[in-house]
Amino acid sequence: MTADTSFLTAPEISKLLRCRQSKVTNWIRSGKLQAVNLSDGQRPRYRVARTALDDFLAAQAVVPESKPARRQRREKPTGYVEYV
Repeated sequence: MTADTSFLTAPEISKLLRCRQSKVTNWIRSGKLQAVNLSDGQRPRYRVARTALDDFLAAQAVVPESKPARRQRREKPTGYVEYV
């Protein structure tokens, strides 16, 4: 990591993404979001590099499925009478 890398805390990320802080910590604990633990004690103090957050968000991007071509309506045969 370079010296100009900025780090974010879990509360900052949750505020930025408008989600719960527990969601961010779950991503960190599961290994989906890379973080550094700065704590010496039992309670973790996670810091996430901005580049790691950008990579995580890029991996979570949703690509919409292409819709199949719309079927053309069949023409009614000549002499066809429709009863209503």
